[in-house]
Amino acid sequence: MKRAYNFNAGPAALPLEVLQEAQAELLDFGGTGMSIMELSHRSKDYDAVHGRAQELLRKLMGIPEEYEVLFLQGGASLQFSMVPLNLLAEDQTANYILTGSWSEKALAEAAKVGQTKIGASGKEGKYSRIPAQEELAISGDEAYVHITSNNTIYGTQWKEFPYTKEVPLVADMSSDILSKPIEVSQFALIYAGAQKNLGPSGVTVVVIHKDLLSRSREDLPTMLNYNTHAKARSLYNTPPTFGIYLLGKVLSWVDRKGGVEAIARQNELKARLLYDAIDQSDGFYRGHAEADSRSLMNVTFNLATEELEKEFLAEAKEAGFVGLGGHRSIGGCRASIYNAVPVQACEALRDFMAAFKAKH
Repeated sequence: MKRAYNFNAGPAALPLEVLQEAQAELLDFGGTGMSIMELSHRSKDYDAVHGRAQELLRKLMGIPEEYEVLFLQGGASLQFSMVPLNLLAEDQTANYILTGSWSEKALAEAAKVGQTKIGASGKEGKYSRIPAQEELAISGDEAYVHITSNNTIYGTQWKEFPYTKEVPLVADMSSDILSKPIEVSQFALIYAGAQKNLGPSGVTVVVIHKDLLSRSREDLPTMLNYNTHAKARSLYNTPPTFGIYLLGKVLSWVDRKGGVEAIARQNELKARLLYDAIDQSDGFYRGHAEADSRSLMNVTFNLATEELEKEFLAEAKEAGFVGLGGHRSIGGCRASIYNAVPVQACEALRDFMAAFKAKH
């Protein structure tokens, strides 16, 4: 079969060799005579898979021992609620920096739990850039400051994370986790849906400083309390075993590629190919994000008219490109170039963009 040029925003491309490994083991995992999907989550065979995935994530991200690594369910959307439920006390305020639709949704859920405030917002500028440090209103006594590290819909990304005056920093890293090296100790809590850079949909990774676990109220529903999952190694209930198995496979692939540093260099190359195609098109393609806020994960752009965009997307589909339509809320075009998207796919898209421009 011919593999598509997959630029889907999520669920997104997975490394081909990971899929081939999983295919080879699908019916008989490790000589058990069963698929990984049939193993008990209490078995030694599965426990080794689970532990290995946690160990690899710690290694690749440089996660200190003072942090718990949790494998949860419910996606980042459930974390929009779990974060304030566990971290926001009645007499405190949570500070949200708005850089796109997902941070707006995170704020909306937090507002149902307790007091919130907006520390900065790029909405007036149609979320075309990330606010500068001097624009952030952080008083220093908030329960936490929440950011979305990469914005899939608008194609913007934090290049430097904000200084929060000792206030715990919480980040939704669903769309750029493991795409570049970060200093985990800058954050009190990181959460990410797996379906963009880590694996298939169904797994949510949470990296939380152990000191924060004391904030969780005892009267929280059991499954919404971080302590429940930390104490049980994310095995309190049946976890998404196949998703965690594939997550471990993806982490092993990153490790073999040379780690996050090597992946980051490739991501920079892929992004440069497409941004150059936009910048050198004499205005035929128009990038949405300002240059200093451009995402390395989601390249967003428009053409002169909606009709031309429709024609671009139709011809791209015929040429084997998948997922280039912008988010339904804003339209336009978007190429999501997560870790598993190969350089060759970005080269092919660059060439297609040049040919389409020449034609029109």
